[in-house]
This record gives sequence, C-alpha cells and structure tokens, in this order.
Amino acid sequence: MEFAISGDYHFIKRIKHSKLSGYVHSTFKRTFNIQCLENGELYTVACREMDNGPNTLIIDVISFEKMDIKVNDIVHVENRILSVKDKIVITIDKAEIWDCVLPLYPSETDNLKINLAKMKHYIDIFGKGGGIKKNEISKGPYEDEIFKILNERTNLLLNELNNKEMSNSIQHAVSLIGLGPGLTPSGDDFLVGLFTILNIRNSPCFSHQSFCEDVVKMAKTLTNDISYMALKKASIGKVRESIIYLVESLLNRKEEDLLFSLNEVLKIGSSSGTDLALGIVSGLEANLNRG
Repeated sequence: MEFAISGDYHFIKRIKHSKLSGYVHSTFKRTFNIQCLENGELYTVACREMDNGPNTLIIDVISFEKMDIKVNDIVHVENRILSVKDKIVITIDKAEIWDCVLPLYPSETDNLKINLAKMKHYIDIFGKGGGIKKNEISKGPYEDEIFKILNERTNLLLNELNNKEMSNSIQHAVSLIGLGPGLTPSGDDFLVGLFTILNIRNSPCFSHQSFCEDVVKMAKTLTNDISYMALKKASIGKVRESIIYLVESLLNRKEEDLLFSLNEVLKIGSSSGTDLALGIVSGLEANLNRG
C-alpha cells in the first residue's frame, strides 16, 4: 500500500465518498492520469517530486516506471482507498489537504512593476525557446513559422484585451489553442498563464474573468485531453502550486523569492514553463495598463 502525502481538496473529497471510478488515461514516469467516469474529468496521481495541483494526488514514491501501470487499467475507489487494478493501492488517511487559492491583487503596484521587469529580463536570458520565446538558433523553417504564428496571435489577443474588445479577444485566444510543440502546446500554456492572472481578485482585469470560461467552451476539440484539463481548471483560477508561488512572489515578495519561484516554473516541460510564465507576464501587463 502506498500513502498519499498531499492532495487536492476535491480529489480527496471524491475518494472519501467513493465517487470515483474509471480507467487509466495516460502514463508517464512521474505521473499517471485517471479518466473519471462520473464527471469526465482527468485526475492525476504524481510522485513526490511533483508539486500539488488541481485534481492531483501526491504519493510517496519516486517513480511509476516499475509498477506496470497501463492505459485502460481499471481504477476504483472503496473505503477511502484508490486502487489501479492489482498494481497499486493508495490510502489518503495521512494526506495533507491542498486547495488552490490565488493571492489578491495589491493596492500599490510599485513592487509589482519592479518584479515584473526583473522577471522579463530573467526569461530573456534563461527562458527556453521553441514556443512563445524564439530559439536563439533556428531549428528549421517549421519552428520559425510556428513562432511567427504564435507571436502574431498572442499580440492580436493582447491588443484586443487592452482595448476591451472581448468578442475579438475570444476569437484570438481560441486561435492559439493546440498551437505549438509539446504535450501541452505552447499556445495552451500561454493561455493557462494568462487565465491565472485574469482570475486574481481585485485586479483591473478581473471583470473579464468570464472570458476564460468562454474560451474553454470552444477548446475541447482543439487540443488533447491533458492540455484541455489544464485550460479548464485555469479558467476558474485553479493552477499548480508552483504557479501560485510565482504569482505570489511577483505581487508581494522580494527578488530572491521571485527568482526561486520563477526557476521552478521554468523547469516545467520543455518550453511549457516559459510559455506559461510569458502568459503571466502578459496578464499582469494588461492589468497595469488598465490600472
């Protein structure tokens, strides 16, 4: 039996009430995803190296490589225990409950402006290219064309957001979904970062939070299931713990905290962390322009 270290409030609640049955959707070295038959959502079981996140349970293992967990393995919950076929049994009795809570937008933005400038400079130097950020050395015409399209569409989106043209903004945001390399495409990652900021209460752009959900309504058939779930959760302000720490550091903390939390996000995926961080930058710049 394996012990859960921590888990998303809603995931743990579902296990406690035995309201989860389904099958393994996808497997990776450090995570596997469960397709829930009750609500159609994906739930993630992750090893202890990973951070908390929406619909995620962190368990005390290093890797899932030797467990032979396969796609379509049956998953069920009984007596507060989650089982995957005869391969892994997980108890939540010792799990710390985690819930995503974004910080409030500050009344004074001088510190935010300073931190945001530092973040942009750091991404320029250490961010990973290949998505929203251009590679210093081109890897070929296909990548160059994808960068060009991503750049054009993100600029169109941000221009319409700044002009409060929300119907046009929705169209441009939808045009980014599924665009770019990676398991979670670059356009999706950028939108996750942007959605995060638009869900920050007290911010000048918070009144446009419904824009995020309107975009997601059209996203289901445009990207893969894993990326769609990240977009769906981000549209209501539910994101990974590392992203919350980065936003908190930008809004309220000192440089050393900012650089540590930014590095944690930049580690995500290949270019995913950088694409995500650039979405956060764009959202905060939109707020500052409004303010």
